[in-house]
Amino acid sequence: MDNYIHKSVLLNEAIEGLDIKPSGIYVDATLGGGGHSSHILEKLTTGHLYGFDQDDYAINRATEVLSKIGSNYTIIKSNFVNLKNELNKLGVDHIDGILYDLGVSSFQLDIPERGFSYNYDAPLDMRMNQNQELTAEYIVNNYSYDEIVKILFRYGEETFSKQIARKIEEVRKTKHIKTTFELVDIIKSALPQKVLRAKGHPAKQTFQALRIAVNDELQVFEKSVLQAFDMLNANGRIVVITFHSLEDRICKTIFKEKSTVDIPKGLPIANINKAPFELVTKHPITSSEEELKENNRAHSAKMRIIKKIAEQ
Repeated sequence: MDNYIHKSVLLNEAIEGLDIKPSGIYVDATLGGGGHSSHILEKLTTGHLYGFDQDDYAINRATEVLSKIGSNYTIIKSNFVNLKNELNKLGVDHIDGILYDLGVSSFQLDIPERGFSYNYDAPLDMRMNQNQELTAEYIVNNYSYDEIVKILFRYGEETFSKQIARKIEEVRKTKHIKTTFELVDIIKSALPQKVLRAKGHPAKQTFQALRIAVNDELQVFEKSVLQAFDMLNANGRIVVITFHSLEDRICKTIFKEKSTVDIPKGLPIANINKAPFELVTKHPITSSEEELKENNRAHSAKMRIIKKIAEQ
């Protein structure tokens, strides 16, 4: 196995946040290289861990890591949007905790040919599931100007989405845009000098936006986490680590809805049932100074935790 290293962000905080019972059923919805999963598995005795991933490379890495710890785990090769269906197939209808680490695995970014990174010249791919058809290359070369503007603005919060989309449209009239560096050059040519001189890579937001669009990340997370709520046992927990404001906003909104009871005007307070879920974190947990020094990718991470209240 090669040496691409993935450092799990907020590792100790996530494991603590799950409040693991040795006999419980736990899910790592974003298995990756098995960083979080290995620590969950170490805490289980008669319990079982289910890990979701659709990336063959990640599954191979995780299998190598987890097999050294124990055998009470099952890896499910599927997108976590299929959470309930896949677990039901295995006879699992309730869980004690689930973790979502929504960052792209370091090795996905670091393996050039995956096309996730603006730092390597590679095919414009960005698929987490390499069996799916839609790629970043297809979007860049075939989507309309309006569709590209919408993707860049909505998913990348890119201020210059129109200028970048216009430049993409202009270039693809003369040639097919195939590589990450070709796209980086197009982005740079569309941006004003003051932006190019500013800190940070000028292609960061566009690449983020395309990655989210290729993998339908926001919709997939929302659908999956709603299934997780349905499956949670009493005192069970959902732990979510996000890496940009769009994911965090979705998580914050859903958690608030699930932990709040709307009280109709005029209804006596005595008649109100408590919300079935309770926020464990009123404010998101962020990385320590020590972790920030060791892992640059931890800077944008936010973790939120919610638990199901035991029935009174």
